Amino acid sequence: MSGALERATRAIGDRWSLLLVAALMEGPRRFGELQSAIPGLAPNILTARLRHLERQGVVVGRPYSRRPLRVDYVLTGRGAELAGAIRLLAAWEAAASGSTEGDEEGHPRHGACGTPMELRWWCPTCARNAAEGGGPDAGSPHTGSLDRGGLDRGGLDPEGIGTDEEDYWL
Repeated sequence: MSGALERATRAIGDRWSLLLVAALMEGPRRFGELQSAIPGLAPNILTARLRHLERQGVVVGRPYSRRPLRVDYVLTGRGAELAGAIRLLAAWEAAASGSTEGDEEGHPRHGACGTPMELRWWCPTCARNAAEGGGPDAGSPHTGSLDRGGLDRGGLDPEGIGTDEEDYWL
């Protein structure tokens, strides 16, 4: 997993890139809108990060005016997949600090009862929670086999969330 994490870190770059992706999770934005949405981000840094994220296939600039050339920026499919990780990161910090900020930023809640959701490692092969039967850290037969993306819809514990489509949030 460290190789994949290292590649992901290189693809994203830095904190400004994560904040850019988070700002674009709300929909397409123009350069000035992004600059306003992220206080403290200098225009030259914004330009560099947008170019980097475009090269990584996370963001795409779409022309909305040809003369002069003006673009708005939108997440690609790859960028939209990153939204789940950003929500998890924000929820992790909100829980550690006792903040309710994560709820305002889309912290996942169960649609039926409103309870904050929990993420669990779920093995679709064994059909059980990894914590119950040993997981990657417990010396199970699945040790180190996180390469199939255990956090996608197939990797969420169906007992920890509902089965309705709106209950899935990654």
